Amino acid sequence: MSHPTLAYTLLITDWRKHQFTVSLSIPSHDHTKLTLTMPSWIPGSYMVRDFARNVITLNAQQAETNSPLPVVKTDKQTWEIMTSGNPATICYTVYANDLSVRSAFINHEYAFINGTCAFLSVEEFEHANYQLTIGKPSMPWELNTTLPFNRDNDNEWVFEAVKYEELIDHPIYIGVADVFSFDVDGVSFDLLFSGKNNIDLQRIANDLIPICKHHMRLFGEPQPINKYLFMTLLAATGFGGLEHRASTALLFPRFDLPMIGDDTSVKSESYITFLSLCSHELFHTWHVKRIKPKVLVNPSLARETYTNQLWIYEGFTSFYDDVTLARVGLITPQQYADIIAKTMTRLLQNEGRLKQSVAESSFDAWTKFYKQDASAANNIVSYYAKGGIIALGLDLLLRRQSNNAVNLDDLMVLLWEHYGRELKGTPDDVIQTLCMSHFQIDVTDYLNEVVYGIQDVPLLSELPAIGLSMQTRAKINGDDKGGTTSSKPVRKQFGATFKPVAQGLSVIQVFEGLAAMEAGILLNDVIIAVNDYVVDQKLLQRLLDTTQDATADVTLIRDGKLLSVTLPVNDAREDACFFAVEDLNAFETWLSLK
Repeated sequence: MSHPTLAYTLLITDWRKHQFTVSLSIPSHDHTKLTLTMPSWIPGSYMVRDFARNVITLNAQQAETNSPLPVVKTDKQTWEIMTSGNPATICYTVYANDLSVRSAFINHEYAFINGTCAFLSVEEFEHANYQLTIGKPSMPWELNTTLPFNRDNDNEWVFEAVKYEELIDHPIYIGVADVFSFDVDGVSFDLLFSGKNNIDLQRIANDLIPICKHHMRLFGEPQPINKYLFMTLLAATGFGGLEHRASTALLFPRFDLPMIGDDTSVKSESYITFLSLCSHELFHTWHVKRIKPKVLVNPSLARETYTNQLWIYEGFTSFYDDVTLARVGLITPQQYADIIAKTMTRLLQNEGRLKQSVAESSFDAWTKFYKQDASAANNIVSYYAKGGIIALGLDLLLRRQSNNAVNLDDLMVLLWEHYGRELKGTPDDVIQTLCMSHFQIDVTDYLNEVVYGIQDVPLLSELPAIGLSMQTRAKINGDDKGGTTSSKPVRKQFGATFKPVAQGLSVIQVFEGLAAMEAGILLNDVIIAVNDYVVDQKLLQRLLDTTQDATADVTLIRDGKLLSVTLPVNDAREDACFFAVEDLNAFETWLSLK
């Protein structure tokens, strides 16, 4: 049975206005009216973003006569068109000025467009084929996307999709770009960086090849993709990544990437972060885009879809993104140990981990994790950070209980074989069920404690088996993220973080249980002086470390009023974590697993 075709035409109308237009041609049908909807969120980013708010104008006309058709907007993202069953054309203009991986952005150099903010769905056409025509702009721009290609002619590119979900799951890049291609085990990969740059594309490709091999070989043949696109939007600042079925959209600072002429023997911390980001999003090709919670197999994009399983998906992926770099030799074992330590440090400084479980964090992602404010560290836990540590702990538990016969890799393969290949969707108890049925290992108590409860992952007793010991220390300064260091730690702890402003230090976070909160210092207070000395961040810490008194006088500005508060001078809390490699052979043996 053949299905009708919904035909979309997209034109970049005016980059100066950050606008593109879409024309949607709808064939004849059996309905008096049609219901058109723009998604309110994009899969992989669990926050209602109301993409319809960027629709500037929308009108409809009968295709054969060009006569206007009545349009009624019924809610923030839905329009009803009275067509009487006749063919119709819907035209709308969209504003695109969101430099992120989630929406659309147009400037003088390129247009980046996600389908969720570009293509209206038609409710009455449940089964349809989709054709997308993109007009070639007057500028000498090239197009890159992983949408199935149909044809190319002088004026347009034409693509096709068999479902609406496919149409919106391939971001589109039209513009000036550096592109580099490479092949891994029969899969074609493209690297794209916006604009023209002096980036060392060959070096990046050489580093990504073993990462791609690792992920592909972990899940095994046949691969779910035959081509993949790493699409990176470069900016002065910014960071982000969003997975799609055959590509990822990334946002990254342009000068944090290696350039031609750089010392190739050195990987900067920021470049390692980029490789980890690529590793993370590529891993989602299997683990999120295909292995996914049952409720997210066919979710409504008009409203939130709740699941308590995001710790499995973002957490496990956060474990694999970094460990892969160590497994394939892109970072040293000690560098990887420092990465784990930094994750643990974020958790140790986060009082929210003692209030919210990662299952609750997953469920409340829509309203809490994706809408964080300055209180987040005190009240919520990251299902990324703790989920990654839970994955590490689960791997160590499985290895111990099986005498090293099984590990987390084996569990990932089971998830793929039982749920990912056929897009079945996982139930909430999938981890404990698979571990019991295939490994005869009961992980229920572990998950009840660290996933559904608020206990910390019990790493201290497990790490010696892989040659590590976990230790804590005080931070060396406010920017200390944890890990090994030769610098001396601070002796006293203020208990807040700042940013410099013209008149002092503006408070951007206050931590529960530490001196600043006890003194009554609040968010957005501006610290001017300590013990009557005007301070910057370095002098503030020096004055605290050297005082012989039990308290210090802090002068601050709050809402335009000068205040003085008494700060208790407390010993610094040991909330920075570092890992010592006690047995390098044991640690390297663990890292070389599969």
